[in-house]
Amino acid sequence: AKGSLLSFNNFLSTSLDYDTSEAFAANNANNADTIGILFLIDIDPTQTTTPFASIQEYSNFKSEEIEPVPLRNQLYEVRLALTNASDPQLVPLRNSIRQDAFPNADGWSSLCTILSTLGQHSKAEQIYNTRLDQETDTDVRQTIQRNLAIIHSQNGAYLTALQIFEESIAIDEKALPSDHPTLACLYNNIGTVYSDMGEYQRALSSHEKALAIQEQQILPSNNLDLASSYNNIGLVYFHMGECQRALSSYEKALAIQQQILPSNHPDLACLYNNIGAVYYRMGECQRALSSYEKALAIQEQILPSNHPDLATSYNNIGTVYYHMGEYQRALSSHEKALAIREQIRPSNHPDLASSYNNIGLVYYRMGEYQRALSSYEKALAIQEQILPSSHPDLASSYNNIGLVCSDMGEYQRALSSHEKALAIQEQILTSNHPDLASSYNNIGLVYSHMGEYQRALSSHEKALAIQEQILPSNNLDLATSYNNIGAVYSHMGEYRRALSPYEKALAIREQILPSNHPDLATSYNNIGTVYSDMGEYQRALSFHEKALAIQEQILPSNHPNLASSYNNIGAVYSRMGEYQRALSSYEKALAIQQRILPSNHPDLASSYNNIGTVYSDTGEYRRALSSHEKALAIQQQILPSNHPNLASSYDNIGTVYSDMGEYQRALSSQEKALAIREQILPSNHPDLASSYNNIGLVYSDMGEYQRARSSHEKALAIQEQILPSNHPDLASSYSDIGLVYSRMGEYQRARSSHEKALAIQQQILPSSHPDLVSSYNNVGLVYSRMGEYRRALSSYEKALAIQEQILPSNHRLLTSLQEVTTLLYCIVNNY
Repeated sequence: AKGSLLSFNNFLSTSLDYDTSEAFAANNANNADTIGILFLIDIDPTQTTTPFASIQEYSNFKSEEIEPVPLRNQLYEVRLALTNASDPQLVPLRNSIRQDAFPNADGWSSLCTILSTLGQHSKAEQIYNTRLDQETDTDVRQTIQRNLAIIHSQNGAYLTALQIFEESIAIDEKALPSDHPTLACLYNNIGTVYSDMGEYQRALSSHEKALAIQEQQILPSNNLDLASSYNNIGLVYFHMGECQRALSSYEKALAIQQQILPSNHPDLACLYNNIGAVYYRMGECQRALSSYEKALAIQEQILPSNHPDLATSYNNIGTVYYHMGEYQRALSSHEKALAIREQIRPSNHPDLASSYNNIGLVYYRMGEYQRALSSYEKALAIQEQILPSSHPDLASSYNNIGLVCSDMGEYQRALSSHEKALAIQEQILTSNHPDLASSYNNIGLVYSHMGEYQRALSSHEKALAIQEQILPSNNLDLATSYNNIGAVYSHMGEYRRALSPYEKALAIREQILPSNHPDLATSYNNIGTVYSDMGEYQRALSFHEKALAIQEQILPSNHPNLASSYNNIGAVYSRMGEYQRALSSYEKALAIQQRILPSNHPDLASSYNNIGTVYSDTGEYRRALSSHEKALAIQQQILPSNHPNLASSYDNIGTVYSDMGEYQRALSSQEKALAIREQILPSNHPDLASSYNNIGLVYSDMGEYQRARSSHEKALAIQEQILPSNHPDLASSYSDIGLVYSRMGEYQRARSSHEKALAIQQQILPSSHPDLVSSYNNVGLVYSRMGEYRRALSSYEKALAIQEQILPSNHRLLTSLQEVTTLLYCIVNNY
């Protein structure tokens, strides 16, 4: 009958002889506008039923395993296998698709439904439009328009889809009873479009209307329409960040589908993907990966190799691998997803933008910032072309670009990108929406990099205020904001204040996360770093080791987070003067990074710098210089020439040259660092003060005391302008100035400067902090040169008391200080 479906075998001309079949196929290819197809079919002779197959190339599905025949440009081979109507894998799937696609539909509608199921949206749209032009029946036209709306939504034309659905529901609400299943279907369709547009409250409202109608109809508990509504509601809850509610809804849907669908049905794959996404967000990566792989296994079994759902699963698996630190696997999965989408989607489809963003994120973590930026910009270009200027996905892309620019040291560009994201969100979201909080946090991070700590603090506090208003007190996003605030206070030298928000973040995470969750490790590391800055090294070490224990339990042995913890532990040992332990920890970090990261990754540069610092502290200056130069070589290869990390490496190299007595080389390196910082940082940035102090130290070693003092005073002027009056960096500058005055023989001025430094340190540091040792030593030295030996002895004894608390009994610094104290004691007793 006209409009009915024809079996594949009606079109075949077959022969057991290959040459005969090839001749027929080649003859059909003589026309330049056609191609010849030679089907090679493996047939079990015991099969007597009518053969059915899918000719994907012949019917415009270009995803079959098709090979061109050598030297025959217009002749192709397609390999098929004969099955029968009782195939145990085919039967339940075929029956389910028939029920879904055409229980009561005509052939054309059935074909379009199958085409959409196979991901061939453009072909389905073409047939629907042809039918719409020919159809005169109002009800049939309305059905076709609704089906077209679904395709519009799948192609990203959300407003067009929404308009069609809303026009349909306006008609049906007048014509149908309030509990009619068609209304439930339309509400679900509208909810799906709103969800894709980021309007989640509207989406939830629509899906709940659909569910209410279905429950009113008293459907059986295993009805697939109920499963569809539960799935839709779960998806909205997921986007709203309510993971437990989302998981509950998804599991209700899965329970229904497992009862009545075949085990390889595509809807089960969809649900496994959704459940995997919830587990991923909850930090349960292994469960997430398991769910995603179940989805992929189903899809690879039943779908063509270029089906969009396969792309979704590859994308999901890539995201989990990314979170697990397996970046090459992540990149491979995301590139598989992109390859499918490039093949089947229009070049400006939002799914392509999503893939580019995911690939950009992996490159970002791999330290390949230019590649990351390129991917993010491709995503943004697509979104700017197809989405309204206020769409939330644009804000996400601007935020992604901002994060890369920030790590590249392009702070103004980063700030501009984050502010564009914020402007969009302020336009379309409520004033207390969680995405606004995310943008405020991003802006705060940039201000922190720029040394504008008050602005950074203000931004993070805005984020926190929003989150405290709308989120439960134990929400993980609150923990993120507390961590950001703690980091700013730490940069400001307000360690006690930093400790408080870090501990609040930890309390939230301990309350709701499993005891081995990676975010707990992050909190332990943050707290450990503060204790290290406070000079409480045993506490610091304890927290870093807790972090490492979690990471060793749940992460692969080569995960980059393990390297971070080893670096943190190494930093504590270095400050404790246990240089061999420090070196061992740093080398463990480097070994991990060398295994998993590209040879030019910035984290490798950081580890080389850490190792170089230890060698410098142990007097192995050649090794120190080699390590710092390796770091610099990496940074010069991958970072812009004015990146702040280059300045840090020049600083390190300059310090080593200074220790080696090569002052001209030291000065040259320090001036390179200063030139970079003057180019990219605001004139009152604390890193500029650091450069001025380093240059001052070199001038002091060269005996150019006026220049040295001038440099240190420039540093002090910056610090007094931007830092709190009790910041430890101010104490360092006062100490440096005091040393210059001491070398100039101006002992009263020297003593005054050192006592200012000591006063700050006594105010903010624990009584056993090593910086107090330095200041007591400096004061003691000045008193000694002034001939006030009793006062000198008193200062040195205070320094010695601290050293005896924190250093091993055989430490060289402790031994040296004991000798000085003994000498002064003898001098005092002889007077």
